[in-house]
Amino acid sequence: MNFATLKTEKHRIESILLVTLNRPAVRNAINIEMMRELRQFWQAIFINPNAWRCIILTGSEGAFCAGADLKERKNMNLDVWHSQHAVLQQAMLAMLDCPVPIISAVNGAAFGGGLELVLASDFAYASTKAVFGQSEVKLGIMPGALGTQNLPRACGLKRAKELCFTAESFSAINAYEWGIINRVCEPEELMREVLATAEKIAMNAPLAVREVKKALNMSQQLDIKSGYAFEVEAYNRLLPTEDREEGINAFNEKRKPAFTGK
Repeated sequence: MNFATLKTEKHRIESILLVTLNRPAVRNAINIEMMRELRQFWQAIFINPNAWRCIILTGSEGAFCAGADLKERKNMNLDVWHSQHAVLQQAMLAMLDCPVPIISAVNGAAFGGGLELVLASDFAYASTKAVFGQSEVKLGIMPGALGTQNLPRACGLKRAKELCFTAESFSAINAYEWGIINRVCEPEELMREVLATAEKIAMNAPLAVREVKKALNMSQQLDIKSGYAFEVEAYNRLLPTEDREEGINAFNEKRKPAFTGK
């Protein structure tokens, strides 16, 4: 995958893909080109999910993502603004539909749309130097990349209201205590810890991981009995797979399983 604003590279375990937001001169702010490329990237993963077992999203050179590129938006015609945001909407919905687990490695500032990318990931680890903020109301706008949906799911409605209404920044420790990120790491340890977790995910049966992801996501939308019905359907889809047979055989033969995604 060749992009102007994203850098993609395989980890030494080839089923892990590292994706870097790559506009360091503007702290990886999201412009229209990045919106288009994020849309293209997530759609490509949806079409061919078997190539990857885990995706890591991070930012280049000390920042995760400073949010929207406000210089690009200065004096922007409203029709252009609407069409630009439509691309962002498509990109976020494509990310939401990504069947492969996504971990954000937050290596620096994550404001506005940057925080929304973190929230749209399955979970996130952050550097002690990371700073967060849902800061849009300071600019006369509001979160527009699933922020009002994902933030209260992560930290609760009242905390989300406080963060959105005040637009105040908060630390990685705050983000951890409020359930927005899963782990705080020293800067030099962040990628090592994220990769170690990604490797654990990649060693598991990929079809099972994908079905678990779908069922967990549905738990936020359905009552418990409807969610359980979805879970059982997902469970039954795994029974005929070669990976299910391999997992049971490997356990009984006291060896590591070799999952193929079939």
